Amino acid sequence: MKRIPIATWLISTLSVGFVLLIWWILSANHVLNELFMPSPQKVWDALTSMWSNGYKGTSLGTHLLDSLTRLALAFGIALLTAIPLGLLSGKIRWIRAILYPFVEFYRPLPPLAYYTLLVLWFGIDNTSKVILLFLASFAPLYIAVVAGVGRIPEDRILGATSLGANKAQLFLYVILPSILPELFIGLRTSIGIMYTTLVAAEMVAAISGIGWVVLDASKFLRSDIVIAGIIVMGVIAVAIDVGLRLLEKRIVPWYGKE
Repeated sequence: MKRIPIATWLISTLSVGFVLLIWWILSANHVLNELFMPSPQKVWDALTSMWSNGYKGTSLGTHLLDSLTRLALAFGIALLTAIPLGLLSGKIRWIRAILYPFVEFYRPLPPLAYYTLLVLWFGIDNTSKVILLFLASFAPLYIAVVAGVGRIPEDRILGATSLGANKAQLFLYVILPSILPELFIGLRTSIGIMYTTLVAAEMVAAISGIGWVVLDASKFLRSDIVIAGIIVMGVIAVAIDVGLRLLEKRIVPWYGKE
């Protein structure tokens, strides 16, 4: 990953600041309806209030921890399943032939289309929520790994084999390093899709989680809390993505360089 120039960071910061300034000016001049688009000050007050007093009797930290726990469990299961199955599918056609139709069938489906089935099968507790998030993250990660294996040049495999590499060495020193760029793309895409599914996962019989906070506040037209919750979710998502970018830069230093 190439280093982002300081000028780019500066432009991005100024862009965000410009939008916030326009928002503040429109709110100060009562151009925006406070019910649907509260001022930045009201959103900040809602955020600090949730941080100090919580929401519906539960602290903001607990809501975040519950959501992140669900995300972490689902993502961990996806890592343990999507990567091995993707590697096998990339090398063995009949395994890919078995799995691909199911992955391609459910991948474009809206989460709510099959969440009701998950609730019927696994109950309304965290199990159905974790499974929904797992399914959302599995498909992009699996497809990225399969694509990465498929792009490995055949002469690279033959060259390593001719030099005496066994199957374990071939995997550790040729296949795995070769798919790392696609793997990190899949990881970032997977986490992004999980985040878009979080609110759906916390819609049914949930009493905690940042997604639930946003959904519950919307029922009472608390747009200040809704926007504050969305901002918190966005900041966490950006932090996770930046962390993955830094990890990618450390593990795959050659990616993006000629």
